[in-house]
Amino acid sequence: MTPTPTTASSAGCAPCPPRSRCTKAANGKWGRSLTLLPQEQQQILEQRRAEQQTDEWKQRYDARARVEGTISQAVRRTRLRRTPCQGQNKTHLANVLCATWLLSTMGILPGPNP
Repeated sequence: MTPTPTTASSAGCAPCPPRSRCTKAANGKWGRSLTLLPQEQQQILEQRRAEQQTDEWKQRYDARARVEGTISQAVRRTRLRRTPCQGQNKTHLANVLCATWLLSTMGILPGPNP
């Protein structure tokens, strides 16, 4: 089941009062275009969007956002994905040092906190 693209003609859209809120077509040549999902997929999408408004979902997402932020910081500050060392042992040591630095800056390990 694939999405179905649909387009309304500009003649059909022209007399519609809320047209200015519906389409941004400057030349008036095109009407509104929509992509319609099959009913089952649309219902699932609506359920997921409603779920995202709950406090429980927001709390779970906050935890995920913190983890992703930590990974992003580690990658940007320590070049974690491009270790300047060659060889498995040196790369492992570089990763351990990066993890140690990251944990100490987060306050998990004793050490200087910036």
